Parts: sequence; C-alpha cells; structure tokens
Amino acid sequence: MSSEKQEKTLKTSDFSFELPSELIAQHPAPARDASRLLVADRSTNQRTHHHFRDLPLFLKKGDVLVMNNSRVIPARLRGQKIGGEAAVELLLTERNEDQTWWSLLRPGKRLPQGSRIALFDPHSQPSNLTAEIVEKNDEGHARVRFAGTENLLADLETLGEMPLPPYIQREPFARKTEDIERYQTVYATSIGSIAAPTAGLHFTEALIRQLQDKGVEIHNLTLHVGLGTFSPVKVDELDNHRMHVEHFTLTAATSDAINRAKNEGRRVIAVGTTTVRVLESVAQSSPTLTETSGTTNIFIYPPRAFKVVDALITNFHLPQSTLLMLVSAFGAPGETYGHKWVMETYAEAVHEKYRFFSYGDAMLIT
Repeated sequence: MSSEKQEKTLKTSDFSFELPSELIAQHPAPARDASRLLVADRSTNQRTHHHFRDLPLFLKKGDVLVMNNSRVIPARLRGQKIGGEAAVELLLTERNEDQTWWSLLRPGKRLPQGSRIALFDPHSQPSNLTAEIVEKNDEGHARVRFAGTENLLADLETLGEMPLPPYIQREPFARKTEDIERYQTVYATSIGSIAAPTAGLHFTEALIRQLQDKGVEIHNLTLHVGLGTFSPVKVDELDNHRMHVEHFTLTAATSDAINRAKNEGRRVIAVGTTTVRVLESVAQSSPTLTETSGTTNIFIYPPRAFKVVDALITNFHLPQSTLLMLVSAFGAPGETYGHKWVMETYAEAVHEKYRFFSYGDAMLIT
C-alpha cells in the first residue's frame, strides 16, 4: 500500500455503501447455522463462501472462542398518554439504581416531564402498569418510573416486545415466536441488552459441542448492548463522535484462558464487535487481562491496533455505523487501508447476495 493510502484520514462519509433493500434480512434463516459465512483472509486477500455450519473447518484445536452471553430483554413497550389520545412507544435503554429506566420515547416532544402513560398488554388492552416521565435530558431521553409492578423485568416477558431494529418491519404488538426465540443467542444468560449481539445468533448448541470436541476452548464475557453499540454517527470527523457507556463483565476464567492463549501463540477469536470492545477496553490498561467489571465507551475505528483479538466473527453492518468502523479497523490493524479492504469485501457480499444486518449472514475475518 502507498503511504498516501495508509495516511488518509477517514471520515464518516467514507463508510457509505449501496445496499439493495431486498438484502436487508427481515427474518432469520430457517436454521441458525444455515446462514451463509464469508471467510476473509487478511494475509492472502482471499475470500471464500460457505455456510455457518462449516465454521469448524476454519477453527483449530487450541483456539479460544470468546462469546458475549448477554441476554436481550423485551424492552419495547406500547401505551397511551393518560389524559390524551397519543399512542406512545417506549424503548427501555438503561436501568438506574432507583429502579427508574432511561428510555427512548415516541413521540418524545409531545411527552413533557410529568406525563403519565398507560401501558398496554400484547392485545393492545390496558394493563396494570403505568409509566411516569420524571426527567428528560439534553439528548431527549426520558427517565421513567413505573407503577403497578413489583418486578418490571418479569412483567416485560409478557408485556414487552423484542427490541428489533427499525429496519426489520413488524406490526405493532407483534410478538412473533421467531423473534422471541431467534433474536437471542442459545447461550444468553445475563439479562440486560436492548439489542442482540448478532454474531452469536448463528450458533447452535450442536455446533458449539462440535467445536469443543475439536479442541476449541469456548469462554464467555458480558457486555450489555445499549445505545453505544448502534447509535448513528452524526459527525463527519470520527474524533468528535462519543459513544454511550455500556456495562461489561470479564470473568477470571475467561481472562486467564486468553492470557494462556496469547502466551502460547494460540488464536483468540471474538464472536461479535461487542466482544472485541470488552477485550480491547480491558487491554488498554494492561497487556495481561484480569477479572474486571465496569463500563466502556470505547470507539474503535481506523487506524487502530488490536492487543487481544486475532480473528473476528461478525455480521454485515449498517453504512456509517460504529460497527462497520470497528470491522474496518480490524481489516488492517494500525493502518487505515483496512477500510478499503472491508468495503471491497462488502461489495463482494452484495454481489453474492448475502443477507445483511441483524438477521443476516456472517463473516469470519482471519
């Protein structure tokens, strides 16, 4: 690569690409591991096309596969403003220590502080729950207090809808079994995400056992996916974008396994950009990982070196998203030309009619 290409300062607009609308996956594949898998080798510049069930062909004994075990909550609620006729949609984004929740409201501008909302059940009938807006911040997010429940998380299982992204079209009050089951990884245990760590959606229990039988070590961490993962980048200068804080936990078992692998020259393979963000966040303070819980607002974009992750399993992401920027940084760590390589890979995926975004197909970058 020429020094000119390496030294180019990338802007948000550089991460645009054309995507036919029919390639935006509206439903999951018939079986999780029936999704397609594009394998992209950075060292040889080869791209080959497979199915996700073929993943064991590309992993080997001693690899450490790290997954995000966060569980998605049915965080979308619907209701009506009390004393008015406005239909209201709430997306819970973060729970506070006083049991209130930060939320996104629609229509936000018509719901000032003090507004109360009657929440509906899945049949669009009033439930016993109400919500009161107790605060609004500069970004237009609302802090909401709920009444009529002793355990909101439990009630969400019957009242809430899975927080599918807006490009997946569903009717209001739709609680499709496919979304309840498939917008969740088979290994999700730690409740707290408002969006799925989608790279993990392709794994089945049988595929995980097959990898373990091959000698692949599988370990978990937790990052509760919040606004930081999918908020749009509204500035063209990447340095000016600020990520929202997200909560994570890295256990001693996982950090020890990664340390051993790195010391022995074995690969660490991250399942998803959220996993990358945890590992590279912790590695910022020490090359040796330790058991850690905290928050991160790390924003990874080219040029960026990677201290932990050697290979990445990820979905195909939205134009101009922080996720695409992270993948572009991984395309050529420490350089900017990984952006061009990833955009060429995306162009091939479009040509080969891969399915994009949350319910779409996957890519393995080695």
